[in-house]
Amino acid sequence: MSDHTTPIHYQVSVRNLHAHQWEVVLSLQQPNALQLLQLPVWIPGSYMVREFSKQLSDITAMQNGTACVLEQTAKATWQVDTDPSLTLQVRYTVHAYDASVRTAWLDALRGFFNPTSVCLIAVGHEAQPHAIEIVQPEACPHWRLATALQPVKTHAKGFGLYQAANYDELADSPVEMADFWAGEFVAKGVPHRVVVTGTAPSFDGVRLLADMQKIAETEIRFWQGAGKPPHDRYVFLINAVADGYGGLEHSHSTALMCKRDDLPRTDQIALSDGYISLLGLISHEYFHTWNVKRLRPATFTHYDYTQENYTSLLWFFEGFTSYYDDLLLCRAELISPAVYLKLLGKTLNGVLQTPGRQVHSVAQASFEAWTKLYRPDANSPNLSISYYAKGALVGLCLDLTLRKTGHNLDQLMRHLWQHCKAGPMNENDVLNALKALTGRSWHREIKAWVHGTAELPLRELLLAQGVDIIEENSPLAQQLGLRVQENHAVQIQTVLNGSAAEMAGFAPGDEWLGVAIAGNRRRPASAWRIRRMDQLPSLLDKHKSFTALISRDGRLLQLPLRMPTQSVKQWRLGIAQAHKVGQWLSGKQP
Repeated sequence: MSDHTTPIHYQVSVRNLHAHQWEVVLSLQQPNALQLLQLPVWIPGSYMVREFSKQLSDITAMQNGTACVLEQTAKATWQVDTDPSLTLQVRYTVHAYDASVRTAWLDALRGFFNPTSVCLIAVGHEAQPHAIEIVQPEACPHWRLATALQPVKTHAKGFGLYQAANYDELADSPVEMADFWAGEFVAKGVPHRVVVTGTAPSFDGVRLLADMQKIAETEIRFWQGAGKPPHDRYVFLINAVADGYGGLEHSHSTALMCKRDDLPRTDQIALSDGYISLLGLISHEYFHTWNVKRLRPATFTHYDYTQENYTSLLWFFEGFTSYYDDLLLCRAELISPAVYLKLLGKTLNGVLQTPGRQVHSVAQASFEAWTKLYRPDANSPNLSISYYAKGALVGLCLDLTLRKTGHNLDQLMRHLWQHCKAGPMNENDVLNALKALTGRSWHREIKAWVHGTAELPLRELLLAQGVDIIEENSPLAQQLGLRVQENHAVQIQTVLNGSAAEMAGFAPGDEWLGVAIAGNRRRPASAWRIRRMDQLPSLLDKHKSFTALISRDGRLLQLPLRMPTQSVKQWRLGIAQAHKVGQWLSGKQP
């Protein structure tokens, strides 16, 4: 199959299934005399340079059966000397064995790719129509294909020719291939396709579709009221695995990964925590259909796929989306207000237990996502804060503060959508929208909450909204200032700044083997092996000082450790005034 009407054409086929190799043939009808080819180094929505070109090999170029001179000029750039009157054909191989939602995958069970990982950019031709032909693997006759790209000529299983208006649309359209489960629902007149790869026999697809329809209808109503949504189709690509989680938004689709055990089961009545988490992820990525894919930072008006694209606004686009993802599950009546407050409490405690919030503003965290959020190490919690989590709490503070003026955050979001014409925006647009709604300046709040590192006014705002705040002792690891992994041993992952563990000399990578407790006249000295943190209270009894026995780099260390004199607290949120809480969660005006 070929397409002679589209100036840029890709053919993607399996080169070697068990070597996880795609073969790509790019045909360019009217190349430049010196044609540059580039592979993106990142994918929009995931703010990290991932160097997709490291998986590309065996690249050759031909015109009319004759090899062209092709030279690599940079890590992800090639140039070809061509005759502009002849079609240029570039052939190459892409290794695909990254199970994430961001790149490409191929094995005997499943094929998947984002075009940013496999489709070279023909520089100078990005704005022209692009066609992509996907060939069904002969070894996988049972596979079907799903994508949000517009079909041109495809057969019943979805393989064949698709078209995009330009490279941006192509790059924004992931492709799933497998013997997957598929279902459909309609929300506000828009057809939505759901495909799930890797389901277990007990998977309850009927329930998943019903719940996803509620989410889609709630979010369309949130943004559009009774109006039409900005998309005419939508595809959810869900990959269910033994252990994994993640999502990546696109204009007409989303790629999702979840634990297989988190999918709803036919023998299950109550919502499991894992299924609630999955519904929250679905809600989050679908909300991005408006907030970041269309309403977007001004610096994202045109993506530069060759380098980092910086913005200080991810606290708004990711943080506010994180605020609304679970909140809209509550409005869709998929979770109760009590469950919502439990989820909010988890986010709140995560921020309050991260020292990095005191040294790194959420605007800085947004700008430095490329080097901090997406490249975490053992010291990251001491240096930075998540713009997802703190951004969600900034959204909460704005919402509850706006409610004091007779408005709410919903109105701000819709005002921005209409004022910015569902397109580029900047921080001044947020400030101007707040002033338009309330008649006063919000520079002080945005400066303090977004560009500062002082604590957010969470307590006073939540109490005023009818939320009960119960303070409880944090888990023992948090009391000591540790983040650990417990799997037959206590492995130290992070030591928090200013903590008892830091003063004792703990370091990331240590294995905590046991404790030694000094004796007295009534009780002899003792030493104990530990494998979990929850063993410590029964071993220590009333002792506040003890010795931690540590293994580091093959050496055994004894670290004197003293329990902090002041307990580290965490919050549990409850409902004190149901009417006030209900008004807030439902989005009703005060």
